[in-house]
Amino acid sequence: MSALVETQGLTAFYGDAQALFGIDFKLSAGEVVAVIGANGAGKSTFLKSLTGLVKAAREHIRFDGQPIGGLPPGQIVRQGLAMVPEGRRLFPSLSVEENLLMGAVAARPGPWSLERLYKLFPILQQKRRNPGTSLSGGQQQMVAIGRALMSNPRVLLCDELSLGLAPIVIKEIYDALPSITAEGMSVVVVEQDVSVAQRVSNRVYCFQEGRVSLEGPSDAFTREQISAAYFGM
Repeated sequence: MSALVETQGLTAFYGDAQALFGIDFKLSAGEVVAVIGANGAGKSTFLKSLTGLVKAAREHIRFDGQPIGGLPPGQIVRQGLAMVPEGRRLFPSLSVEENLLMGAVAARPGPWSLERLYKLFPILQQKRRNPGTSLSGGQQQMVAIGRALMSNPRVLLCDELSLGLAPIVIKEIYDALPSITAEGMSVVVVEQDVSVAQRVSNRVYCFQEGRVSLEGPSDAFTREQISAAYFGM
């Protein structure tokens, strides 16, 4: 199966400090891939590189066969990649519904609309006129996911969905994933909880100090193998 998203030898820098060292990665259509690793392993930098927030060489990132490395973030969203950022990053001056509508600015055709989002996350319809940042952490995460879906992406990039949330809320959010991927959307999930990452994904990449230390089917590795790759032991 050909890759929808592919990186070859991807590097990334913050000034003179190198954060990624030659990342090779593939994501196929309809696939859910988890990226795991300790803090500082390069997971968020990887997603930011895919979305143009961190500069990358043009040929190091390809989307649907076309080089997109270093393109402006807005252009990458319009091509069909959208990110749910770590920390949610809602617009504090906007209501829930206004935050969701910000995702539709890309004006891509597709199945996702306010009506469909409210079916996926009914609590958001109840609170649609509330300030987005007045919601609970889990509800804010639903808004962030919904905002990304409103751009009707082909690829959804999720950075630390479970960070700071209670286990029951994490389960509720990940239980929505099959509905999101039902029509072939591809998803990359950055997740520190290894058991959650393995449960929700088809394949897993482990990053360690900016390099891929393990890659393969999510059910192919023992806890010991993952721990060794995770911590570099």
